[in-house]
Parts: sequence; structure tokens; C-alpha cells
Amino acid sequence: MLRFANIEMLWCLIAIPVFVIIYIVYSYIKKRQIKKLGDPELINQLMPDASRSRSIWKFSLVLLALALLIVASARPQYGQGEITIERNGIEVMIAMDISNSMLAEDVSPNRLERSKRLVDKLVEEMEDDKVGLVVFAGEAFTQLPITSDYTSAKMFLNSISPDLIRTQGTALGAAIDKSMQSFGDSTSVAGKAIILITDGENHEDDAIAAAKKAQEQGVKVFVVGVGKPEGALIPIPGKNDHMRDKDGQVVVSGLNEDMCEQIAQAGGGLYVHCDNTNGALDALRKQLDEIKSTELDPLIYTDYNEQYQSFVLLALLLLVVEFFIMSRRNRRIVRMNLFKEKAK
Repeated sequence: MLRFANIEMLWCLIAIPVFVIIYIVYSYIKKRQIKKLGDPELINQLMPDASRSRSIWKFSLVLLALALLIVASARPQYGQGEITIERNGIEVMIAMDISNSMLAEDVSPNRLERSKRLVDKLVEEMEDDKVGLVVFAGEAFTQLPITSDYTSAKMFLNSISPDLIRTQGTALGAAIDKSMQSFGDSTSVAGKAIILITDGENHEDDAIAAAKKAQEQGVKVFVVGVGKPEGALIPIPGKNDHMRDKDGQVVVSGLNEDMCEQIAQAGGGLYVHCDNTNGALDALRKQLDEIKSTELDPLIYTDYNEQYQSFVLLALLLLVVEFFIMSRRNRRIVRMNLFKEKAK
């Protein structure tokens, strides 16, 4: 069955009859101008090599070549078949802390932006894996369910900001639980992992128990600590000031590495510190590579055979023929009478 991938391009064929009309009008005007010069018979004798039919042939060939190129641009396709691509990979849920403390600038440009860059590079290197996003502060929710659509993952990642959650805090346990729920198909045998990215400050629930429960269900929990233990001030977006506590004192937010290490240990994973280098990315990549990769659902899509090449080649052939047709009759081949004109 013939189909067109860019069928809207066929609208350009409307230009063909427009050019025909323009050519007819132009020929009519030219003929009238010649008549004004004198008797047509006499003028024909003065221009014995003039050939009207040749100009019509040249115009027709160019017009047909243009029509063929328009059809080629519409990408005609004929025939189809199904292609199945087997995939092997793991499923990774990334839980990202978006509490206000992640705005601290002890890593460049700040903890949250540094975390987003880390995840962006991690997703960019994925091929057959699935990835999902969970964001949390005082509560957690799924930003992106588990998916193979890396473009969507990056789009959702770029939209992450502390404004997504008004309840402040660091609900690490809730983030792990929500990540477990977001894996979807519980019967999947693919290797699973949770990457928890946080500064570990002001944790409000039993994250260690949540990590241990995940590990018991075959899901490893890796923790990425962002920031520095000595801490940093938290700037207020849009203001030349820093966040303060209820007593008016400037808040200093520090990385709680002890808590991060305990969660990773309970989850059977690894704790890595994220700074301004690629050390955390390299460590995570190595750990994820060690997780057993199993066969995921195969990708099945329909493949169509492109036919535009034939139209392009034919158009080029017509243009070559048009090029070698001279506007005037050649005295050497006039006797061949190719265009059915009587030699004069």
C-alpha cells in the first residue's frame, strides 16, 4: 500500500497548474508582440531556427521534474514490515530532594542544580534502561513514572524546583516508599535500583527502615549526598537575603553524611558524595552496571520502505534531458525531425 510520510507536501502540487497558466499567458503576450513587428510569415523567414515546440518540450520537462521532486519531498513509502528490538536493562527510580536547603551554594551553582546536572548526564548515558523521577521535601510525589522515554525524563527534570512542594522538610523514608510504588509492574524481573539524592538534613521519618524494606524486596538503594558537612547559607530566590529560623537567625545547612551512609547501608547500596567533579557520576555508573540486567519488553515498530529515491532520480534524468534540448533547431539534426517540425 502506498503512503506518504509527509503528505502535507503534496499541497505544493497546486503550483504546477499555476505555472502552466503563467506560461500560456506569457506565450500569448509574446506572440502578440511578434505580430506587432510585421507579417508572421516574413518574421518566420527571418528566424528560420526558431522552434516553438522545443520551448514547450523544455518547459514540460522542467515542470514534470518539479512535480516529481514535490512528490519525493512527501516521502512516498510502499510496503511495510515489523521490526522487533530486544532490550536488556534495569529500572532506576531517582528520588530528588527539592527542599529549600538544596538551594545552598556550597557546590556550584547550588545543590539542586548540581543534582539535576548529575541526573541529566546519567540519563543521557542510558540505552535500554527505564528511569523514573520522584521529588520530595516534607512529602513525596511521583514526577515521572518509570519509562523508557529519556526525552520526557529530561523535560521533567528541567522543570524541578522547590516550588513544586510547599511542605518543607526532608521525608527520606516517604521518598523511598514512593519510589517503590512507582516501579509499576511488581512481576518484572528486571534489576531495580533507587537513587536517593539529598543533603540528608532535617529527616523526619524512618528512612533506614524504608531502605531496608526496599532491599528485602530486591531493590538496592543508593544515596548521593550533595553539599558539604560544614554547611552553607540558603539564599532566598529573588531577594538579597538568606533564610532564617523563627528566632531570626541565619540558617546554615550542612550535609548529613552519617544519615546518608546509614540509609545506603540498610538499602544494600552505596553512598557517594557529589561535589563539583564527576566522581559521583562515575561511581553510580559502575554500581548500576553491576546490577543484573534482564530482558525488558521488546520494542516493536513498523518499518516502511522509502520510495522517494526513484522520484528524485527520474526528476534528475528529466532535467538532464531538458539541458541537452536546445531552444533553437540544430541544422545538423534538423533532418531527423525529432519534434515533428518541417524543415524550412
